[in-house]
Amino acid sequence: MLGVRRGVELSGPAESAVSGGGELSHRKILTILGGLMLGMFLAALDQTIVSTAIRTIADDLQGYSLQAWVTTAYLVTATIVTPLYGKLSDMYGRKALFMTAISIFIVGSLLCSTATSMYQLAGYRALQGLGAGGLMSLALTIVGDIVPPRERAKYQGYFLAVFGTSSVIGPVLGGLLAGQDSILFVSGWRWVFLVNVPIGLVALLVVFRVLDYDQIRNARQRVDWWGAGLLALGVVPLLIVAEQGRIWGWGSGWALTCYITGVVGIVAFVWVEHKMGEAAIIPLRIFQNRIFAQGIVISVVVGMVMFGGISMLPQYFQVIRGSSPTMAGLQMLPMVLGLMSASIISGQLISRTGHYRIYPVVGSVLLTVSTFLLHLMSVDTPVSLVMVMAFVLGFGLGNMLQPLTLALQNVLPPKDMGVSTASATFFRQIGGTLGVAVFFSVLFSLMGPNITDGLKDEASSPQFRQAVAQAVQSPDAQVSAFGKGLAAAAQNPGAPAGQAGSVMDDTSVIAKLPEPISRPIKVGFADAMDKVFLSVSIVSLIALVLVMFWKEVPLRTQSGMQAAKDTPDAVEP
Repeated sequence: MLGVRRGVELSGPAESAVSGGGELSHRKILTILGGLMLGMFLAALDQTIVSTAIRTIADDLQGYSLQAWVTTAYLVTATIVTPLYGKLSDMYGRKALFMTAISIFIVGSLLCSTATSMYQLAGYRALQGLGAGGLMSLALTIVGDIVPPRERAKYQGYFLAVFGTSSVIGPVLGGLLAGQDSILFVSGWRWVFLVNVPIGLVALLVVFRVLDYDQIRNARQRVDWWGAGLLALGVVPLLIVAEQGRIWGWGSGWALTCYITGVVGIVAFVWVEHKMGEAAIIPLRIFQNRIFAQGIVISVVVGMVMFGGISMLPQYFQVIRGSSPTMAGLQMLPMVLGLMSASIISGQLISRTGHYRIYPVVGSVLLTVSTFLLHLMSVDTPVSLVMVMAFVLGFGLGNMLQPLTLALQNVLPPKDMGVSTASATFFRQIGGTLGVAVFFSVLFSLMGPNITDGLKDEASSPQFRQAVAQAVQSPDAQVSAFGKGLAAAAQNPGAPAGQAGSVMDDTSVIAKLPEPISRPIKVGFADAMDKVFLSVSIVSLIALVLVMFWKEVPLRTQSGMQAAKDTPDAVEP
């Protein structure tokens, strides 16, 4: 049945699957969730499969120190388009936008598999991110449409199965593929991206068939293209300078240009959003709700911790501990187990009690403790102990992510389901993108000097000189070149710095070097990573303080779809 109330259109096929009260039946919900889970699996698998393969990819493309560009490019585009997907889906419905996101993601994945340089890969990952920005936020928005907040935890297990499966398969599969020289005459790491193509095609077909519930639409508004463009103008330069500031210099001309451009873009974006009113890509009125605004700030901080912290652990296992990509994927499983178990426990308890505030408090405490303890790890820390800390980190995240999204969906009126979900995702990804850029900048800023100092300190020891001679005579050209560079250090004090730079471009040489040479390199890397985790723990502490002052709002007992039908013009509490 088609109906229009004051500009809000409810369109879709009339079905017996809809109960007399307007809510979907359990069977219909499960059918729709099947399509959503495939789309979410696509996004979740890509995040985990790339994380353990990126070191191998960067080494093969001769750009280990450039890997943050690949991650940042993906996160930047995914972040920028997320609110646009949310707004457009509120106007034109979810299905077409969800299928568009999947299609763009498939094309981006296919192009990523053809990259011949890190910069080219970053460009293709940016395209891939344009699709990824809609996958997760639209799936969560659709769930908000069809399932009441209080009952949503009943269906949480299905989504946890998706995240759990992708989190288990992704790191292992990424490591396995990256560890192969070639598969069907194609470099193994390229299959990390090619695997998305068949999964995406199946997801497209399934979503086309099953996503057919009554969708809330308000197509009378204008599309805020100016807002989208100015958002990109404001965000991208600031993220670029966060990544490149260590190379350019934080007060250089390029850095100042980025600062000015970013500030001008953000100011212009706010002005345009004010003028656009309800048609704005992110309506400013939603921030008048103090509880929502506080939740957004918490989302930014949690995003920094999540993306910044998680991106460091695979580096530790592979570079410092010498784990293969496959083994590093297995060593990340405790974190996945912690995230899944915490999400299940918190979801079930929220469903039974209707209260959610305690879980972000517990989560932020665990994040602070785990990241602080991780900053104490060294080259000799038992791997099992690091894995325990990874579990605690995952358990903390599991207590943060689900309650945050649920709370932000619940606090605004149902007509803003797309905007609220997309805004929550957008600001969490802003934090994540900023976290990756800043924390990797800290890592690489400290790693080079640390390695240089370590090599200089060891240069006078007999074991080191003997190891250098051994490296020079090595049949491996890479090891021999590294040894010759160290041998030249006796006459040229600047040589170790050059060697540190070569390690940052290709870390695979570390495992081939004699232990007296490789150890100071690993120690320098570990010391730099310690500072990163200390920074992450400070950010986690900020999240804890913010959560302590966050007010809880009772969860609604109606789905977004039904509430919008009953009160289409509801205003925020």
